[in-house]
Amino acid sequence: MSLNKPYKDIPGTTIFDAEESRKGYWLNQFCSSLMKAENRTRFKADERAYLNEWKMTEAQKDAVISRDLNECIRLGGNIYFLARIGATDGLTFQQMAGSMTGMSEEEYRNMMVGGGRSPEGNRYLGEDGDAQPHRQPQGNHNKEEA
Repeated sequence: MSLNKPYKDIPGTTIFDAEESRKGYWLNQFCSSLMKAENRTRFKADERAYLNEWKMTEAQKDAVISRDLNECIRLGGNIYFLARIGATDGLTFQQMAGSMTGMSEEEYRNMMVGGGRSPEGNRYLGEDGDAQPHRQPQGNHNKEEA
């Protein structure tokens, strides 16, 4: 029995709920294993062999090997667990996030310092297809007016 999930209608967003958790359980367990140095060494020595020790789907294994973190998320991966793959590769979270958006690290950093991604085209669509009004943040966030 599936629950009502109105958040499924947010373009480009995967909400890590119980269903996603079940789907990605072994993928996320694999990622957790990378907290131990000896596991990182084994993984880097033969990625496929190490992944084959886990009850992951072939699609999940392929996404890890190709470092397609967006696909890992679609397959039930949680970004906080997936960050361990990036750390194993010597990447910062900022570098990983940039790669997931198709931006360079500098472009991603500049976007985030500039206030993040525009909400245009990324709002909840609702059942009738009309975008819900975007709530403006409270308070004065314009430094020039302060």
